[in-house]
Amino acid sequence: MKAHFELKSILQSIDTKGYKSYKELEGEYKFSEYTLYIDHVQGDPFALPSGVRVRVGQDIAGFPADTYLSRSREIALRDFITRKFHEAINKFSKGSRGSGKSGLISIDNPGQEILERTSAFVNESYVEVRFTVGLPAFGRKVAGFIAEAIFFDELPHIIRDSLLFKNLDVEALYKHIKTSEDADFLRKELENLRLIAFVAEGSILPRQSGVSALPLQKDKAIPFLSPDNLKMDVELPNKGQITGMGIPRGITLIVGGGYHGKSTLLNAIELGIYNHIPGDGREYVVSNPNSVKIRAENGRSVHNVDISPFIKNLPFNKDSVSFSTEDASGSTSQAANILEVVEVGADVLLIDEDTSATNFMIRDHRMQKLVSKENEPITPYIDKAKPLFREYMISSILVIGGSGDYFDIADFVIRMTDYRAEDVTLEAKEIVQHYSTGRTVESDGYFGTVRERIPLSQSLDASKGKRNIKISNRGIHTIIFGIHDINLIALEQLVATSQTNAIGDAIQYAKKYMNGKKSLRQITSLVMLDIGRAGLDVLDPRLSGDYAEFRKIELAAAINRLRTLKVEQKI
Repeated sequence: MKAHFELKSILQSIDTKGYKSYKELEGEYKFSEYTLYIDHVQGDPFALPSGVRVRVGQDIAGFPADTYLSRSREIALRDFITRKFHEAINKFSKGSRGSGKSGLISIDNPGQEILERTSAFVNESYVEVRFTVGLPAFGRKVAGFIAEAIFFDELPHIIRDSLLFKNLDVEALYKHIKTSEDADFLRKELENLRLIAFVAEGSILPRQSGVSALPLQKDKAIPFLSPDNLKMDVELPNKGQITGMGIPRGITLIVGGGYHGKSTLLNAIELGIYNHIPGDGREYVVSNPNSVKIRAENGRSVHNVDISPFIKNLPFNKDSVSFSTEDASGSTSQAANILEVVEVGADVLLIDEDTSATNFMIRDHRMQKLVSKENEPITPYIDKAKPLFREYMISSILVIGGSGDYFDIADFVIRMTDYRAEDVTLEAKEIVQHYSTGRTVESDGYFGTVRERIPLSQSLDASKGKRNIKISNRGIHTIIFGIHDINLIALEQLVATSQTNAIGDAIQYAKKYMNGKKSLRQITSLVMLDIGRAGLDVLDPRLSGDYAEFRKIELAAAINRLRTLKVEQKI
């Protein structure tokens, strides 16, 4: 380990030299309050910024043990520290100076969700933060005096402002970790309460806009109130007793007129797989961790999926037991999306009719009369939801605004009126008694077989040109895997690019388990087991500060959407 003044000497000696001279910086430097690690130096000012870490001993950082000793609190504290480091960068960094990314200090930028991240770590010995620095240059000449200002002026201020407990807002810190701990507790309680979701009274569900995850201002939003029949109390370890709406297992409809809050409620439930920061409005909206949003996905590729529970007897004898296509329709894509997530362990399907294929959701009486079942290969979801729950214990929450036929299969019906929820199950069942749909059930009463599939390792090739492996992302919803793009736009529960980063590398990591015998479910389970044991760092020997937690459901979904994928059905 070198002394901090040696870093200054190197920077002064390489000033104005060629950019590759920055390679001399790699190593460890001891400062008075922390250790600086320059792990990777970029080769060009326009390349990805250099990887840097800072480690502060707990004798200086001073975080009390009760802020990190439980797993729940540790993750929340790491998330909090990342946010504070990001704020400190904005406060003290002078930003871009010179060519390309010169002068930029950056760390994973969290949104409304509290996630396990590799940007920060805490234990009884130290606090560590991982971030990037764009080593500055003019043209391709080292700007050593600017780099010196970054490492010896800006960075010390950032560290003191964000990594020392005494300098933080202690009340906000404890609120952050206690809120997250309560949400973890509440989510675990769902199983004991036989629920699939819980929405606390007083929650602010609407967002500021369709492109903003921030909550609508309280003076413009209607706080959530629970219908009496679904209301229950839950005791949380920190907040104490809260009241809210519990959604039981089974089939639940969310109905109501347009713009009255149906999709807003469903969106809150779909993101209830995550904990949310204090002030988000959805802090105590939680859902079964294996809840999956399902939609139609025209144009996606599908690889040897048995969609016969929904679609049989396709024209021209096209196989639906081992269905493959490079350009799925709305109905075939939605069928494949459901079978794929059931294959890897989904517990709850979340479906909004607005993003579904109409012919996949319902065939009414009149259409059944005009187009006979013999000429219609699709068995709609309305006739499969009950068997799916009965045989596989997979519940459904559906937003339905246009088809009262779904009242026939519903266990619970929630009506949204002016963003207010009512339990109208009895009213819906009375309508069923008085008004027959006249439609014929098109299912034989069974859901059908869910076949596991075996991915073939050789079909997952991340090489690109001279590079053996090239994996990156383009925003949240695109993984660049070698020369191929994996489109994740239909994975609506992804919330961070650092999740996408991790999933991309997890696909490559998963290949170690692809031996031509293990199913996709087994492979993704083994990957998640490794992450559970060793953390997200297991995905790549190079330390990354830009990973965030993800589910095996999204990992499997990304693999399924790789167009080169080859799979065999497990016998």
